[in-house]
Amino acid sequence: MTAEKFDIEKPLWDLSTFAGRWRHFAWVTDPRSCFVTESQLQEARTLYCDYRDGRVTSGINREQLVYAKKLYESAFHPDTGELQNVFGRMSFQVPGGMAVTGAMLQFYRTTTAVVFWQWVNQSFNALVNYTNRNANSPITEKQLASAYVSATAAAMLTAMGCKSFWAKRANPLMARYVPFAAVAAANCVNIPLMRQNEILQGVDLADENGNKLTQSKIAAVKGISQVTISRIIMCAPGMLILPPIMERLEKFGWMQRIRALHGPIQVLGCGIFLSFMVPTACAIFPQNCSISTSTLKRWEPENYETLVKNCKNKEIPEHLYFNKGL
Repeated sequence: MTAEKFDIEKPLWDLSTFAGRWRHFAWVTDPRSCFVTESQLQEARTLYCDYRDGRVTSGINREQLVYAKKLYESAFHPDTGELQNVFGRMSFQVPGGMAVTGAMLQFYRTTTAVVFWQWVNQSFNALVNYTNRNANSPITEKQLASAYVSATAAAMLTAMGCKSFWAKRANPLMARYVPFAAVAAANCVNIPLMRQNEILQGVDLADENGNKLTQSKIAAVKGISQVTISRIIMCAPGMLILPPIMERLEKFGWMQRIRALHGPIQVLGCGIFLSFMVPTACAIFPQNCSISTSTLKRWEPENYETLVKNCKNKEIPEHLYFNKGL
C-alpha cells in the first residue's frame, strides 16, 4: 500500500475546533517521543522532507508517514526546522513538569527550599520558552540573560512575599499555594521578556496561503498573552487541587508512616494532571493566530500601508495569520 495522496503537511484533525486541536496536541506532545533517538528523529525528518518535496512517492505506507510527521512536528522547530533541545520540547512538558512541580509542592515549608525550586522551575521554563519561541524574531544573549534573571527574581520575590504574608495571616493550607502564586507571577514576566523582540519589532503576518504581507507588534502582544495564559492554565489544576488533597491525606496515620513517599506521590499526581492539561492548555487558542486588518489599519497604519503595497491590485484580506508559539 502506498500513500501517494497523503498531504504530510496538513493537520490530521480540524484545528479550527477545540476538540481537533486537543487531539492534535495530545498526539504531538506525546511524552514517548522524548525517548526516540536522534538518529531516528533525523530519519523521520528526512522522510518527512523527501515526501513533502516529492522525492519519495511510493513504497511508503500511511502509518510510516504519520509516525514521521509526529516525530518531526514534536522535535523540530516549525520556523527554522532545527532539532530542538529535548528538555525544551513540549513533549517533555509532562515528565519535566511533573518532576519540577511535584518538588515545588512537596518542598514548600522553608524559604531556602522555596527559593531553590523556584530557580529550578524558572530555569526549566526559560529553556521551554526559548525553544518554542517565534524564531523569526531572534533574541540576543543579553536579552536572554535579562529575561532569565528577571523571571527568576519575580518568582523568588513572589514566593518569599506570599510565604511571609500567608504564614502570619492564613491557615497552613494556604502555604501550599505559594508555588502556584510564584509560578503564575513568573510566567507573566518570563514569557514576554523571553520574546521581547517580537513585541519590539513585530511578527510576520501572512494570508491564508502563507504569503508574508506585513508585520505587527499588536499581533505579537496578542500571541504572547495567549501563550502566558495557556502556561498558567497548564499548571493550575495540579498546583491548586493537589494541595488540599495532600493536606487531607497527610492527617491519616498510614500516610504519616510513609513520609518518604509523599514527594513521589505528588510527582505522580502532577503527572496525571499534566497528561490532560498539556494538550488542553495548548488547544485553548489556535496555534495559527489571527488578527483583523481593520485592527492593523487603526493601530498600526504604517504596517497597514505595507500590507496595501504588498497586496498591489489584489483584494486586501480581512484577516492575517501568524504562529503564536507555544
